[in-house]
Amino acid sequence: MKDYTEDYAQLAGNGKLMKEFCGDVSHGFTTLHGAAVKDQALDKKQKEFIALGIAIAVRCEGCILAHVKTCLSLGVTMEEIASVVDVAVLMGGGPSTVYGGKALEIAKYLMEKE
Repeated sequence: MKDYTEDYAQLAGNGKLMKEFCGDVSHGFTTLHGAAVKDQALDKKQKEFIALGIAIAVRCEGCILAHVKTCLSLGVTMEEIASVVDVAVLMGGGPSTVYGGKALEIAKYLMEKE
């Protein structure tokens, strides 16, 4: 299994570059993100499931990394992530099987690392 430590470090580094060179946009996105994921009619866990499913369907590795990590911090199980992958494959087709597998691998890696 791949060690995702470097991928997470690179994602964090890219975020710092965005703050440094695209500060207004970075700040605006951070504000939008906070508003979008706060508990309302759906709770944060449900919203993270949606975000992870979209990340898989649109094939964004950085988003998959971020949302898997957040999902796990919220106490989700591999079975719940697998259910998200199921829906993402429905909506994203064959390519989502590749990225869904990656999401499962990342979740398994992070769970075993704890």
